[in-house]
Amino acid sequence: MKPYALFQNIKFAVFAYWDLRKIRKTRKRIHQYKAAGQYDLEREQIGILQDTWGTSLIEHIGAEVNIVGRENIPEEPVVIVANHQGYGDIPILTQIMKHRQFGCVAKEELEKVPVFNDIILDVRSVYIRRDDARASLRAIETGIEYLKQGFSMAIFPEGTRSHGPQMGEFKRGSLRLATKPGVPVVPVTISGSYKCFEEQGYVRPDRVDVYIHPPIETKNMDRREAAGLAETVEEIVRTKLLEMQEEEAKREGKQR
Repeated sequence: MKPYALFQNIKFAVFAYWDLRKIRKTRKRIHQYKAAGQYDLEREQIGILQDTWGTSLIEHIGAEVNIVGRENIPEEPVVIVANHQGYGDIPILTQIMKHRQFGCVAKEELEKVPVFNDIILDVRSVYIRRDDARASLRAIETGIEYLKQGFSMAIFPEGTRSHGPQMGEFKRGSLRLATKPGVPVVPVTISGSYKCFEEQGYVRPDRVDVYIHPPIETKNMDRREAAGLAETVEEIVRTKLLEMQEEEAKREGKQR
């Protein structure tokens, strides 16, 4: 890694850890309300934590996040389903779910990151082991219980970052998280987040466009519809991504 890239990444990491001071009291309240089973108050504090820290991370990145369709997110618990271009997608989700709680289906590697791993659990996320089917099923079942308790969840069905403008296939069965408890699925298309890190290998500012699609109700879905839901959502997200990339190309063409 080049010295400049290394410096930029270290600087961002220092800021990210330093900002943890802003959420210490909020984390204590989250633990308190969780222990008491006061889910409404717990969700409120998680929303404050995510909004505070997520906004700060976006500011440190310097990203210009343009969001369309935030009104499409229902007030009830939902499963946010998005494509996954880069590390910046998680703080971007905090801007999508402004002032609202959401947990993530997170890869097990994040369990090894000091401090961050505990915060991931604080917001009602679950870790999934992709090479262990039974452990993955247990994680999804935990996520389903959270949804039944009124907590929202977010999932990236590609299973990993695309590191670029392309989009991978959604894992079939990944949306059982939503169909079993019968909560709405909100498809989200993210375009450009890979430019904030993955493209050059260091944290840098750029424009990120986000489109929030209308929710898909799953409560009365039959088995056939539920089985094809991942494919349906993938098509919605992919079609919009291509449209957004065309708009970006036109924008850049006019700027030259």
